[in-house]
Amino acid sequence: MDGNASGEDYENIDWDTEDELEIENITPSSCSNGVAHNVQAIVSNGAAVVSNGEASSSAGSSNSKLVQHFLGMGFSEEMIAKAIKENGEANTESILESLLTYGALASEESPDERNSCHLNSPQQQQFVDNDQLSSDYDESLLADLSDSDDSWSGSEIAETSNSLPKHEKAILSLANMGYTVEEASAAIDRCGPEASIAELTDFICAAQMAKTEDVFFEEEKPKISFNGSLKKRKLYELEMRKRKKRNPEDEEMIRLPNPMIGFGTPTHGNVITHRKLPDAAKAPPYFYYENVALAPKGVWDTISRFLHDVEPEFVDSKYFCAAARKRGYIHNLPITNRFPLLPLPPRTISDALPLTKRWWPEWDKRTKLNCLQTVIGSAKLTDRIRKALEKCGDNPPEHVQKYVMDECRKWNLVWVGKNKLAPLEPDEVEMLLGFPRNHTRGGGISRTDRYKSLGNSFQVDTVAYHLSVLKDIFPNGINMLSLFSGIGGAEVALHRLGIRLKNVVSVEISEANRDIVKSWWEQTNQKGNLIHFSDVTQVDGHLLQRLMFSFGGFDLIVGGSPCNNLAGSNRVSRDGLEGEQSSLFFDYFRIMDLVKDIMNNKKE
Repeated sequence: MDGNASGEDYENIDWDTEDELEIENITPSSCSNGVAHNVQAIVSNGAAVVSNGEASSSAGSSNSKLVQHFLGMGFSEEMIAKAIKENGEANTESILESLLTYGALASEESPDERNSCHLNSPQQQQFVDNDQLSSDYDESLLADLSDSDDSWSGSEIAETSNSLPKHEKAILSLANMGYTVEEASAAIDRCGPEASIAELTDFICAAQMAKTEDVFFEEEKPKISFNGSLKKRKLYELEMRKRKKRNPEDEEMIRLPNPMIGFGTPTHGNVITHRKLPDAAKAPPYFYYENVALAPKGVWDTISRFLHDVEPEFVDSKYFCAAARKRGYIHNLPITNRFPLLPLPPRTISDALPLTKRWWPEWDKRTKLNCLQTVIGSAKLTDRIRKALEKCGDNPPEHVQKYVMDECRKWNLVWVGKNKLAPLEPDEVEMLLGFPRNHTRGGGISRTDRYKSLGNSFQVDTVAYHLSVLKDIFPNGINMLSLFSGIGGAEVALHRLGIRLKNVVSVEISEANRDIVKSWWEQTNQKGNLIHFSDVTQVDGHLLQRLMFSFGGFDLIVGGSPCNNLAGSNRVSRDGLEGEQSSLFFDYFRIMDLVKDIMNNKKE
């Protein structure tokens, strides 16, 4: 539910091939992956420009060109000879991979001797300490990396680059930072030759994290319709014009709490017991809106203004389960007399995944998993980690530990054997998010679609805690309008709370997700009515009037509009609520406003 813009957005993408995340020759490893990246030598205008070390002019033996190529990249002649002997002269990719592995595993070397290994670059030193909560890593690391500016392209680039065109200079700058030529070229093609180095590195980081699949595959996006709400649209446009005229520094952002426990959790009690709702928010129906907490500056202020100036409740689901999920919730529900789902879910990795305990090394201090995403780590990545650890023996050096922990935190890898890491299985993700076992399995749903649907869903235990107050308010059952329903996180939460679902109108564009909800509805023997629609932009006042006339109105409006243009990992199209996908928030507001108007007119 949380960020699922369209189930059809990915139908033409073969994500299943070799279980890999490699997109258009851009590797899935992070910009902080020291083993997967190395400095590139670029030949332009007859001059070789080398980022970490000078090009060697010495000739080799019979394979002198190949040796000189890798010497120019900063590797030692001894390492090159060893790699060629192992892999043969023809397979340059395998030679490079071997050289990278040698460099990554070299233990006590001086910085000068290690300039061929990207682990020593300023970017690679941005690792998270083991005692830091892993849930703080996923949203913050990329933001830190993206703060670099054009100073990367200064004196470190050879003087021979001064006469090059701007786009070639940019390629040299990116190569100097450790990115491949393919990555640099793809970024310049997409962002344009005039893009700054910061913009280009942001693009590459976003691609590597594989969370912005739509960046690579342009498809038709649904246009936003503000049927029946032209007045509100004009208000929004006026607000946008005012914001653009203001100095961005003058605009205060809603501050995120620390710890991120909202108005309270089962383990922290009610931190806030009273809040004053604006008069407009006191009228029925109840509403509940969710999206990512770490949105661009000013986004939550805008969302709050449109949802009757209700204060957001920011909660990290790590206080409810073993995985982090930083989300903001705006609602007009009561905040006292909440209760959690029982039994309480496991709140540590070892309790949630007990079979991993046997293989968990002492130096992996994680107790929580990071936010569960729509994609997983590749088989090549886990195999590369295994080989690196096997070469180190039982006590890998510190820089190898840091590299492994970086990948573990990024991809939520868990230990499944000696030196063996693996991504979470779909049923494990279901359990961590509070869904019943096999909720997304079967019915023609692929493994890839399961990860995608789960990564866009609610964390059921968190949402159920907020919705639990409705049990006493609606003892005979509830009528719910579920917008951007996803795989039915709100429906599952209400069912597990023992709240009868009388009528549920579910609006979800993904056919796979609609099938999952329909299957769950049948499997749990729901006695009420489930009505499906596919497109929120097509839900207008006439449709709502017909529905509300048939069963008397809605008691609750739930929704989590797409976070595609809000998520911190999206450094390319992070356009906030003006982005193509995340602007669908205004359809949530528009539909909620229509429902309230229809209900008020009925009273009159």
